[in-house]
Amino acid sequence: MAQVAEAPVPAVSAGRDGATGTGGGPPLAAPVAVAPVPRIAVDTVAHAKRSSWARALIHVALVLGAVVTVFPFYWMLATSLKSNTEALAAPPTFWPHEWHPENYATAWTAAPFGRYFFNTGIVAVCWVAGVLVVSSLAAYAFARMQFFGKNAVFAVMLATLMIPTDLTLIPNFVIITKWLNWYNTYQAQFIIAWGNVFAIFLLRQFFLGIPKELEEAAMIDGCSRFRFLWAILLPLSMPALVTVALINFLAAWNSFLWPLLVTRSPEMRPIQLGLIVFQGEAGSQYAHLMAATSLVILPTVLVYLVAQKYFVEGIARTGLKG
Repeated sequence: MAQVAEAPVPAVSAGRDGATGTGGGPPLAAPVAVAPVPRIAVDTVAHAKRSSWARALIHVALVLGAVVTVFPFYWMLATSLKSNTEALAAPPTFWPHEWHPENYATAWTAAPFGRYFFNTGIVAVCWVAGVLVVSSLAAYAFARMQFFGKNAVFAVMLATLMIPTDLTLIPNFVIITKWLNWYNTYQAQFIIAWGNVFAIFLLRQFFLGIPKELEEAAMIDGCSRFRFLWAILLPLSMPALVTVALINFLAAWNSFLWPLLVTRSPEMRPIQLGLIVFQGEAGSQYAHLMAATSLVILPTVLVYLVAQKYFVEGIARTGLKG
């Protein structure tokens, strides 16, 4: 039988990196095993994409909200620098064609705004001080002391928040003008605000979040309730106190209807009533009105910028116990 010659097997040589090749040719790459992508990694990538879209939508919503919030202030400032004719133009102009900074001087001299600012400052300080004193004492009693009917009295006080303010105007007016004879006085403008149920509720919730062990330790050392309130509890409650003060300062500064009822002379009227001079039967002087309004809201903006840190902290911590 004929012999079948076998083909020679090429020699295998090692490459530079240890991979094998045939003959003198280039080395062959070693086979690489491809591991499957875990399911959790795919889900993580998909979740990251959804989160990025969600964050983008949230930022867009925040920007739109900021524009809606800031635009009235921009419109007020822009209108305050226009002429009265341009302020009433249709369609409206979003930027003054002619600048009139003298509107601020005209607005300031159109009414005794210096006296109005002084009156409003007195009313606001007395308003805020009275609310802080009364609400702090009442909130401490509801948060720390035990007495008969405490929960019932507190529930009734909270129920009064449901009563519209307009329903109490006539009874309060009769009490202030007929019984106390305080018509056209400073105290008539702020005394009814001292019984602030919301301030009592806010401070009570904050007091409940302070450990009772502090009071017990102070009582063991001979500290009285009033001293504990003044020296320990109130300093620890500074964010809540600033929140109450800021809310009531804004309420006092923006008060319009009640001072209109209980005052008659410019020597006693607050700043909000001074803006009426720019509105008459012949029409409103919108440019001067916006200039005066810019001056009026300036103190409230400055106060909020100074106290916003405590305001946010007070709202965030209210109601957290322990």
